Amino acid sequence: MSKVTSDDLGTQPISKLLVKQAVPASIGILVMSLNILVDTIFVGNWIGSIAIAAINVVLPVSFFIAALGMSIGVGGSSIISRALGAKNKEKALQTFGNQLSLTITFTVILAVLGLYFVDTMIPAFGGKGDIFGPAKIYYIIVLYGVPFLALCMMGNTVIRAEGKPKFAMYAMLIPSIGNLILDYVFINLMDWGMAGAAWATTGSYLLCFLFIVWYFKSKHSELKLSFHHLFLKKDIVKEIGSLGFVTLARQAVVSITYLFMNNILFNLGGELSVTAYAIVGRMLMFALFPVFGITQGFLPIAGYNYGASEYARVRESINTAIKYAIILASIIFVLLMVFPDYITRLFTDDEEVLKETPSAMRWVFAATPIIAIQLIGAAYFQAIGKAIPALLLTLTRQGFFFIPLILILPIFLGERGVWMSFPISDVLSTIVTAYFLNKEVRKHLIGQPIQSN
Repeated sequence: MSKVTSDDLGTQPISKLLVKQAVPASIGILVMSLNILVDTIFVGNWIGSIAIAAINVVLPVSFFIAALGMSIGVGGSSIISRALGAKNKEKALQTFGNQLSLTITFTVILAVLGLYFVDTMIPAFGGKGDIFGPAKIYYIIVLYGVPFLALCMMGNTVIRAEGKPKFAMYAMLIPSIGNLILDYVFINLMDWGMAGAAWATTGSYLLCFLFIVWYFKSKHSELKLSFHHLFLKKDIVKEIGSLGFVTLARQAVVSITYLFMNNILFNLGGELSVTAYAIVGRMLMFALFPVFGITQGFLPIAGYNYGASEYARVRESINTAIKYAIILASIIFVLLMVFPDYITRLFTDDEEVLKETPSAMRWVFAATPIIAIQLIGAAYFQAIGKAIPALLLTLTRQGFFFIPLILILPIFLGERGVWMSFPISDVLSTIVTAYFLNKEVRKHLIGQPIQSN
C-alpha cells in the first residue's frame, strides 16, 4: 500500500483513496474490536459469566471519559483536515496543540471524579447484586489508565487527518495485541482474576500512548508542535468544542443507553439478561468494524476536499462511502442472522445465556444493511464543520428514538420490546438522515464552482 500524504486527499481517485484510508482504519477497528471480543471470551471462560456483566457495567463510564479525548480529536481533526486542504499549516498546528491541552485537563479531572464517586457510579449503571464486587475491582484499575486512552484516541484522529492511515492503524494494533498477551499472563498464568483483566487493559492503554508520542516526535508527522501552540485560543477552542461535542454527545447518549439497558434488563431478567446484552454489545462493537472503518476513512477525504472547494469530489466521496458500507453491512447481516448460536457459544457455556442471547442478537442486527446511510450522513456534516446538523443526526438513533423506545415498548412487550427497539430506531434514524443529507447535497454541493488545482 503506497504512502498517503495530506495532499493526496485532494488528488487521488476517490475509490482508490477511500480504500487506502478505510482499509487501515477497518483493520485497526477490527483488531481493537477483536481485543474487546477476545477479552470478553477470556473473562467469561477464565473468570465466569458474571465477570462479563461486570465489565459491561464499567465500560460506559470509562469509555465516556475516553470519548472526551476522541471528541476533542474528531472536532480538532475536522479543522486540521480543512486547514491542510486550504494550505494553512499554522492553524493546523495551533489546533493540534489546543487539542492536547484540552484532553489532558478534562480527562484527568473526570478520572479523579470517577474514582471519588465509585460506589455511586457502579450501581447507577447496573452494577448490582453479584455484579458489584467484580465491577468495582475492574472500574478502579481501568480508570487509572483512561487519560492515556483519551490521549491515544485524540492522537489517532489527528494522525488520520494528516493522511497517514497506516500509522493510525498501528496505534490501534499495538494496544490490542498487547492487551491479549497481558490478559493471558495476568488472568491465566498469574491468576489475578478481575484485577488481571483490568491491569491488562490499563497496560494496553499505556502501550498505545507511547506509540502515539513516538509518531508525533518522528519524521512521519507533519505537525511539529512548539510550546506556544499549547496555549488555548478562544476561536479554536470554540470550534473544537462545537464539532467535538457531536462525538461527546453521541458517547454520552451511549453511556445513558447502557445505564437504562442494564437497569431495565436487570429488572426484567436479572444478571442473565445483563450478560446477554453484554455479549450482544460486544458484537455491536466487533461485527460492524468495516462499516466504521469506511466512516473513519471518509472523514478526512470529505473534510479536505470541502476545505479545498472540490465539491464534485466531496459528492463522489459520499456516494462511494455509502455504496461500499451498504455492501459490507449486508454481508455482516447475513452472517449474524445465520450463526448467532455459534457466536454466543464463543463467550460462554451457560445454558441459560445460550437460550436468550441468539434471539436478542437477531433483533438487534435486523436493520444492519441500512445503517451505513445514517453513519456516513452524520459523519459528513461533522467533516465539513457543520456542528448542529451533525449533532442532531448523530443523536437521532439513540437519543431521539432508541431511548424512548426502550422505555415504552417493554411495558407492553416485556424483554422482547427492549430488543425490538434496536431495528426500529435504526430504520427511523436512517430515514431522517437520508432526508437531510440529500437536502444538503442538493443545496450546497450540486452546481457549486470547483476550485482549480
